[in-house]
Amino acid sequence: MKKISQFIKRYWQLFSAAAVILVIGLGVFGYSRSQVHAASGRTRVVFWHEMKGPGQKKLVTFINEFNKSQSKYEVVPQFQGGYNDVIQKIMNTHGTDASPAIFQSMDISTSQMYHSGFTVPMQKFIDKENYDVSKIASVARGVATRKGTLLAMPFNTSQTTLYYNAGLLKKYNITPPPVDPTYSDITRVSKQLYDRSNHKVKGISVESYSWLFEQFLSNANEEFANQHDGHTGISTKVNFTGPTAIKSMTWVQDRVKYGDFMNFGSHKNEMAAFLSNKLGIYMQTSADMSVLAKGLGKNLGVTYYPRPDGVKANGISVGGASLWISNDKSEAVQQGAWEFTKFLINPKNQARWEKATGYLAINQDSANEPILKQSYEKLPMLKVPSDQLKSAKANYTNSGIFVDGVVAARSLIQNAMQQIYAGKDVYKSLKAAEDSYNKVLESNNLANGWTK
Repeated sequence: MKKISQFIKRYWQLFSAAAVILVIGLGVFGYSRSQVHAASGRTRVVFWHEMKGPGQKKLVTFINEFNKSQSKYEVVPQFQGGYNDVIQKIMNTHGTDASPAIFQSMDISTSQMYHSGFTVPMQKFIDKENYDVSKIASVARGVATRKGTLLAMPFNTSQTTLYYNAGLLKKYNITPPPVDPTYSDITRVSKQLYDRSNHKVKGISVESYSWLFEQFLSNANEEFANQHDGHTGISTKVNFTGPTAIKSMTWVQDRVKYGDFMNFGSHKNEMAAFLSNKLGIYMQTSADMSVLAKGLGKNLGVTYYPRPDGVKANGISVGGASLWISNDKSEAVQQGAWEFTKFLINPKNQARWEKATGYLAINQDSANEPILKQSYEKLPMLKVPSDQLKSAKANYTNSGIFVDGVVAARSLIQNAMQQIYAGKDVYKSLKAAEDSYNKVLESNNLANGWTK
């Protein structure tokens, strides 16, 4: 009996500690205990998200506002860690009480979520009430569309953007690049900055990050995988050695050879060098905009993603994540998830979202909202990524990669980029990555029963 009593006491101590941690955790996320339990009579809508920092803070604000704006639904936010974490959790919990009603999933997981059969398409709700989805940027919609059906709603949307230090260019009497630059335009600025600073300032950096490689292809209308990047069928081969792939990586390697290139191991190091006037140009997510604007103010220069000389810009795909509605919940809960989705993407809230986080407002009417108009008037360069998003019309190559297991492909591409930066043969490095992933793709397709 004494042992049993000690066990119960110990169990209660552990339970109490866990309860305290839970309450503290909810408090950190800005959501009180009373809000976690749906108010009497309300339909509870559990929302799994991966937002941190300013994104999490603003998201909680939206959730509280939505819950106060009506009395039918109660959205309950639950932070789930990084993008890669949530996918496995969805797979493990679907069909149980632990699964969410609505969740975020990153762009390259679109194919996996579609093939899981665990979600209900947003198109169902759009068609039901004739919702005008045309106001949502077509390229943003394209990444979550399959054969004309919108599977998920874009939410925290970003695009790769080219940033340059306008203050440094002015200091060394260098003409800035045009808004829609070619590789040659960027080469000129990079070399001049390196030479005129007596090699004290590096001209450019391109992180060995597959997302950047993918955008080089996208902007030149070159496919990453067959079956139109998987949008028209199951991809069986990838293409890492096409003309644009070779041209873009040769361009970067030429910068390394000339000396104006700064090779970084991470995005954070790039930003630090850029803000401290040690680096003139780099390409990264438009979600960096708010941080860079605070650091450089009017000395921040912004352009569209560069394109090969003589090639018209095709537009680039979006990054970030979309909102998915689970099909293992009741129709009432699904409807609540849809109502919350509409709330998040209305013009006013998308404008507030861009202002607070740097993610792009996907609702085209957001540009007319005072909060964005004032922001653009103060710092006109903030509008450039939004203009880039609007300038492109969705097609197969700028609508993301609809292929399962792209994370593995990205690792192989990033390794190839590092080899290229180290002076290895461009074609051979990319070909090795291509061959390796084709084997992975063949194995995945066979395991899923998609090939004979």
